[in-house]
Amino acid sequence: MDVTTAVLSRRSAHTLVEPAPNDEEFTYLLRAAATAPDHGQLRPWRWIPVRGEGRTALGRCLADDSPAPGLRRDQAAAKTRRAPLLATLVFRPVTDHRVPEWEQLAATSAMTGFLSLLLHARGFGSIRRTGKFTESEQARGLLGLQPTERLLGWLYIGTPGERQAPKRRKADDVTDRISVFAPELVTA
Repeated sequence: MDVTTAVLSRRSAHTLVEPAPNDEEFTYLLRAAATAPDHGQLRPWRWIPVRGEGRTALGRCLADDSPAPGLRRDQAAAKTRRAPLLATLVFRPVTDHRVPEWEQLAATSAMTGFLSLLLHARGFGSIRRTGKFTESEQARGLLGLQPTERLLGWLYIGTPGERQAPKRRKADDVTDRISVFAPELVTA
């Protein structure tokens, strides 16, 4: 699949089933995704793959941290079973560096976008999940995050449950998002 086709046909997959990439394939794809623009090559991120019963443990943790009663807690626990692989994205900015934190976060986002496209090109589906649980102290503890690290969410990964040919998106008209620079109009 060429890059343009991958970009125009990738969609968030809401139903994900086995198989997901195994650890070796996930690492291979991550190595490729890590070539995304990253000023200073800081790689201010790390991934924690959560599979199998790890998903159940994470689900219990999220349910325990949910203020909602009964059924809502069960729903919180079930969220982690929606995909065979939950790739947990952790932002770990390099402090006191000439590359500002916002640029490190941009590099992390670019790498995640590359990874989503690489997964799609391999026939896998993914969807990025964020929300209030990224602030969960219990989840941070369970996942072993350091005080300087930030939980950015999860990339749910698997094989799309709805087997349909990827539909190519129509590229939007973005001309209203382009400003022409005219130096002769700049006043000193």
